[in-house]
Formats: sequence, C-alpha cells, structure tokens
Amino acid sequence: MLNKIALLLTIIGALNWGSIGLFKFDIVGWLFGGQAALMSRLIFTLVGIAGLWCIALLFDDRRTM
Repeated sequence: MLNKIALLLTIIGALNWGSIGLFKFDIVGWLFGGQAALMSRLIFTLVGIAGLWCIALLFDDRRTM
C-alpha cells in the first residue's frame, strides 16, 4: 500500500513539473495558494519523500506471479 501511495505522489509531482516545464504553470501552487503556502510546501515535501521511497522500488528484485 505504501508503495502505491509513493508512486501516486511521484506521478502527481511529475505532472506538476511537466506543467511547469511546458506551460510555466504550477498546479500545486495554484490549487493551494502559491508555492510559499504551507499546504503547497507540505505537498512538495511529501512528493520529495515519495520520490526517495521510489528509489528503493527501482532496485527491488521481488517478482510477482
């Protein structure tokens, strides 16, 4: 379950970075009151932690059947 949450947050971060790169528009900042708003900073922090968590998933050798 934690892996799925981490992947979801990482996807949200990737989409946000994509919108910044393509359109110069920060979706998270827009939704939560700007980049400096507490809620935006919390989302950015959670996305960063999720990205670190996903590094471990990259090297996970478990195989599902």
